[in-house]
Order: sequence, then structure tokens, then C-alpha cells
Amino acid sequence: MEILRKSRREAREAVLDDYPSACARFSWDEARTWLDGLPGEGGLNIAHEAVDRHATGEDGERTAIRWLGKAGARREIRYRELAELSARFANVLDALDVAHGAGVFLLAGRIPELYLAVLGALKHGAVVTPLFSAFGPEPIATRLTLGEGRVLVTTTSLYRRKVAPIRDRLESLEQVLVVRDDDQPLPEGTRELGPLLEAAPPDYAIPATDPEQPALLHFTSGTTGTPKGALHVHQAVVAHHATARFALDLRAGDVFWCTADPGWVTGTSYGIIAPLSLSATLVVDEAEFDAERWYRILDEEAVSVWYTAPTAVRMMMKGGSERARSRAYPSLRFIASVGEPLNPQAVHWGVEAFGLPIHDNWWQTETGGIMIANFASMDIRPGAMGKPLPGIEAAVMRHLPDGDVERVGHHDEEGELALRVGWPSMFRTYLHEEARYRRCFVGDWYLTGDLARRDPEGYFWFVGRADDMIKSAGHLIGPFEVESALMEHPAVAEVGVIGKPDPVIGEVVKAFVALKPGHAPDETLRRELLGFARKRLGPAVAPKEIEIQASLPRTRSGKIMRRLLKARELGLPEGDTSTLETSR
Repeated sequence: MEILRKSRREAREAVLDDYPSACARFSWDEARTWLDGLPGEGGLNIAHEAVDRHATGEDGERTAIRWLGKAGARREIRYRELAELSARFANVLDALDVAHGAGVFLLAGRIPELYLAVLGALKHGAVVTPLFSAFGPEPIATRLTLGEGRVLVTTTSLYRRKVAPIRDRLESLEQVLVVRDDDQPLPEGTRELGPLLEAAPPDYAIPATDPEQPALLHFTSGTTGTPKGALHVHQAVVAHHATARFALDLRAGDVFWCTADPGWVTGTSYGIIAPLSLSATLVVDEAEFDAERWYRILDEEAVSVWYTAPTAVRMMMKGGSERARSRAYPSLRFIASVGEPLNPQAVHWGVEAFGLPIHDNWWQTETGGIMIANFASMDIRPGAMGKPLPGIEAAVMRHLPDGDVERVGHHDEEGELALRVGWPSMFRTYLHEEARYRRCFVGDWYLTGDLARRDPEGYFWFVGRADDMIKSAGHLIGPFEVESALMEHPAVAEVGVIGKPDPVIGEVVKAFVALKPGHAPDETLRRELLGFARKRLGPAVAPKEIEIQASLPRTRSGKIMRRLLKARELGLPEGDTSTLETSR
């Protein structure tokens, strides 16, 4: 099994320098002591830990957010200023008589107002829900309705295009605060946020906050039905802080860039809360993906820790490693990836392009924070999820006929990935769906719905979602394994694999492939790909059919939608796919 060895220097300098010892001595009670808590035993508030405790002394002058506008503008917000701006927003909510515990939703791109509003709403005691700004009106309406949103923060242009058409359906929505991003008249029924902030006081006494008080509501789509609202509490900041230290090797003073949109859980947990809790400088780029721009940001902004997604890595890989090597990255120390499994070749490409491997990690919307990771001090097994973080017990389970579960008996045996309950960022319920929430647990174990295996050295390997597995002639085949093999072919840019019903063997493996520029989608190449996969995977696992397409269907965050590929293959109605986004 291939291993990328760490140098002694890399292992020694990592935050988590001795994994076995750290796991043995760690406790979540100890991690709680790394944070301050509210003055006077007032409890625990995410915004206090992320901002206010850094706002005085030398840390107050450190840059908290370095914002890069898509048109070239720049803005540096220091911790002291961020504390004042978020206090102003909390005071705006007070002035509008927004109740503590009310739902505050945010629909905006990566603009400064979004970040100060998230933190200000948390100070106020609201339940915060960032929405993906690329959503259309229907998914916005669904989430605002399910979450009983009382306040919406958005821009004038987004409001006109996406909210105004559904405004009369949003019965719970009381206040719409808009940031002007055009020169048209203010939309009817909205208030301009800028003047409200200017008029609000720059200080705010955060009320006593129970650590179990609801703080964040993140929506994640299931296989069927409406989105699920996973509710998290202020205590989650303990895990955000600790896991960023361990899994991302993040430290005070680092320049950190998380490319995830704040409308998804990664963009909130690690794009806002975790780096600020560690007094790092957060790079925020308003623009959409552009490889050359990203290389420039990594270089010129002296990024030291970069957290991105496999989709973005693959898009950069298309241009070759030479483009990355045209710049120097003297400050870059650690690269991590999340969102879907990271193919082994992407790990190697990181070494070619940046001189650093890309470290995969695993978690879900429901877990609230990183659970399994390839740590900076660890040798990497390309393709593996890594090992559980200190404080996290993971196991591979088989289901028993009586509804119970037990650990699988052998290494490398596949089963459902489960986590022992008790970490601080664990979701507390699915909003209005307590029965559905309870079905996620058996005894002391949270069942993730992901299939995995554990090798003899303790590394976990992602096999697939339980509902993605392909059963062919008695073999259980994970799509990711097939996709990873085909991705190694030099002509292949993207792959999606499904099980196609077959009356004899149950399902045959079918792969849909998009090619890199310069390769002709002809029969010769299709046959070459079939042979290529068969050679690497063996006849029982390799795809029996390959269809070359110009592009593959994706969610708005870039994940290939296997379900849509299967629906098209079977001639089924595709339905509304706008809310098919899921989070690992």
C-alpha cells in the first residue's frame, strides 16, 4: 500500500506531533479550557470566542479578515474593528425587536457584511443560517420556511432576482436588511443595512449564553424529500477550535484561506468560526474560481494554510502543474481538502505543484466539524480519509437483524462508518424531525450513512454512500473506487459511476466520462478506457460500459450528481435537482 512519508522536520513542527499520545491524553473538557468563556461565568458564545476575546491588546490590531473584491478592491478588518462591527449588527437586531432565538438567514456572496452579520447575530443569540447565494428562489423559499426565518440579510440585486418573486410566501419573514450593490431604488419592504449599522452603538454586552443554546442551522439534503435542518449549539465552537488545530495544523497568526462558500457548513465552521477562534487572518475572496487568480492569492497574500475542495483541485490539475510552479509559495505550509473523497492522484499533484501533499479529511453537516483527517505529522496513504481526531472514536459497523450494530470482525471489511456520540459540535436535532434524528443513532453510536473500511494501521477509507453502492454478481462495488481508477487515465477530466440494472447479475457498472481538452471522444478511446479500468480494477469491479459526455451534471458546489446520471440512464423524470446538495 502506497505511503507518502513525512520528513522528521515536518512531523516535529506540526501541531499534532505525536498522534497516539495526543489521543491518550485529550479530553473535550480540556479543549474547553482553551477558550475563555463569557465574563462572569456567563456561559459560552461562539462570537465571543471568535472575535471579542481577541479585540483588546496586541491581537486587536491583527487583521481578522482580508477581503479581496472581485473588481480589485481590498479591505482589511482588524479584530478590534470586527468586534465593533458585529456589535453594531447585534444592536440593529435589538433595535428591530428581533427576539433572541429567532432565525436570522443570510443570502449573499463573500462580502464583508455577511461575516459581521453572522457574528453579530450569534452575539445577539439568534439562530444563524447562511444560504448559498447561487440558490434559486425555490430552495431559498424552502429553507426560509422550514427554518422560520424572521430576518434575512441579502443584497439589493439578490433580493430582486430571488426573494421578491417569493416574498408573499415567506410568512415568518419580518425584516429584510439589504446591502446596496446597484444604483436602483431600494426594494419595497426592505431596509438598507449600511445606515442602520452606522447609527448603532459599537459595543454590545453579550447576554449569558448556555453552551447548549441553539446557534447554527445548516441544511443538508437527504436522498429524498425536503432538506434536513441540522441544528448546532454554541458549544460547537469547542470542536471548531480544536479540530482546526489538529486537522488543519492552524495556529494564531496564520494566514488561512478556506475557499468554501459560507452558505455551506464548511464555509461557516472553517471559513469563519474556527480560524477566528484561533486568532488567524482569514483571506476572503469575493470572486469565483479562476486558477490563475488562486495561484496569485496563494503567493501574494502569503497564505500559510489552505483548505479547499477536490473539485477545485481537479480544475487546477487540468492546467497542469507547470502553471502552479510558475509562482513561489514560501509561506504555504499545509493544504487540506474536503467535500468529497480526494483521488490519490490529486495528493501527488499537490507535491508536483506546490511541493506539499494535499491532506484529505472527512466530516458531515451533522458532525459540525472534522472527524477524520490526514494530519500534518502523519504519513499519508493517498486515497485514505485518515485517522480519527483526538476525542473522536470511529468504527466500521455491520447491521444485525434485530436492529443493533456491531463492529466488523476484520480489517478492510466494509461496513457503515459510525462515531461514538459526545463531541461538542454534534448536531442536536433535525429541525421539526425528531424521529428522523433518532433514527441516526443506535445506542451510543451515530450512524453516518457512509460506507468505509479500516486498514490494519488504523487509516479509514471511504467506500461510498450506502445508497450509492453497486451490487453486481454478488460483489459490492463502491463508485469512488472505479472513479479513482479512471481518473488516472491522462485523457479523463471527470468521472461519475452508477449501477445500471441488469436482469442477470443485478447491476452492471457504468461510467460516464468527461475528457480533458485535446482528446477526441471516439470509439478507440472508449475501448482504451474500458481496458484501462479492467487492468487496474479486475473484471469483477471494472465498468462494463463507458459513455463519454461533454460534461457531467453537478450540484452547485461542484459535486457530480450520480443520482441524476442514473435517472437519465433509466429514463426517469429528473425532477427538481436544485436542492440535491449534500455535505460529507
